[in-house]
Amino acid sequence: MSNFQRPGLKKIETFLYHETGLLDRMQLRQWIDLFTDSGDYWMPVKPDQEDPINHISIFYDDRDLMEIRLRHFNNPRSHSKDFDIRSSHVLGNIQIVDFNERNGDCSVSCNFQCIMYYREKQDIFAGTCLYSLVRGEGQGMDAYKIQRKRVDLINCDAPHGSIQSYV
Repeated sequence: MSNFQRPGLKKIETFLYHETGLLDRMQLRQWIDLFTDSGDYWMPVKPDQEDPINHISIFYDDRDLMEIRLRHFNNPRSHSKDFDIRSSHVLGNIQIVDFNERNGDCSVSCNFQCIMYYREKQDIFAGTCLYSLVRGEGQGMDAYKIQRKRVDLINCDAPHGSIQSYV
């Protein structure tokens, strides 16, 4: 059994900046590929929500649902094609919360702000992300894969309009 060296914060920051950059460029295929086959994206509907299964959520997408959203988004007849979706993410306070010495998996948290522009309307999203990262095969951007991305909006329990893309 090998011990893994704790990743440098710079490596994790680079991975998270890459991930949100893919969202900002609407490169959803590459973004989905950052997830493990059993990975999921979860946005709870209330603060401190404990699980996505026994409660409703704003988002709770596994890889299959991500693929369905991508196909819908890329369909030429999709209403999402009527208007451009533009976003800008700002990340801060990135911290390695937990690191498994045995297998190299880790949990990482960060604060974020995301400005999203769609249908001539600008929305602001802010909150905290918690990433569960599993050790990948490579050393660069593929050193880690996302097992779960949990996005806790600071106003998660407020009414929201339709969120057209991942935050």
